[in-house]
Amino acid sequence: MNTLSVALDPTRLLTAAGLEPDPWQEDLLLKPWDRALLNITRQGGKSTTVAAVALHTALYHTDALVLILAPARRQSKELLTKIWGLYRDAGRPVQVDNRSELRVRFDNGSRLIALPGTEKTVRGFSAVDLIIADEASRVPDDLYEAVRPMLAVSEGRLIGMTTPAGKRGWFYEAWTSDQDWYRVRQTGWDCPRLSDEFLQQEKREIGSWMFSQEYECEFVDQVGQMFRTEDIQGAFSSDIEPLFGGEDSSSDDTAPSTVNPVDSDIDALSV
Repeated sequence: MNTLSVALDPTRLLTAAGLEPDPWQEDLLLKPWDRALLNITRQGGKSTTVAAVALHTALYHTDALVLILAPARRQSKELLTKIWGLYRDAGRPVQVDNRSELRVRFDNGSRLIALPGTEKTVRGFSAVDLIIADEASRVPDDLYEAVRPMLAVSEGRLIGMTTPAGKRGWFYEAWTSDQDWYRVRQTGWDCPRLSDEFLQQEKREIGSWMFSQEYECEFVDQVGQMFRTEDIQGAFSSDIEPLFGGEDSSSDDTAPSTVNPVDSDIDALSV
């Protein structure tokens, strides 16, 4: 494979593996972005696409540092394995200096590191070029907050990919905010590799609630949640008027008086 052509066109990392990228995959690989959120259906190609982003960063940027986060080490390790597969398919354009289950170092000084999913184990890295959060809706908030400062000096990029896991957590907050994120949403119905027959069968077998999250990319309330998330958030709204008035309420003889329930009971017993 022509090294220069891949450097200029990261989509060639997918075509070299025999994959025809979807339009959203091409856009993610070719467009400039600093922070990206991928709300993509199961089996929608998000892991493979992000693996190409990571590999391109490591191959064509000297001394680049790419960190892979996930709720569990097994998940981050799996993504690193996928990156290695794309590297082989691309013809190993840069020699490997060292490789283990959780790390790859290339001769150009670039490193790919798969990390465990706890805040205590990720501190200490700096000047990171790319941070990947796999299963991002399930990555704890404290872990996300711990890695953000690592991008400050390097002005590196951050990408979170996932299916939703309720209306909670940093991914949901970022997705629904007005902050500057590059957002991609692709449902199972949008994916050309998932047939309608398969999706209908999945909906029957796993139920509408799970299907809406895993294949329709919807943020839905958790099973067993007593109140809707919107109602809980509304309860803390400053627009709600107090039941018995507030600072601006005037005092008059008709205002309800405060009665100590203990004193009331004593008075009743003395009658």
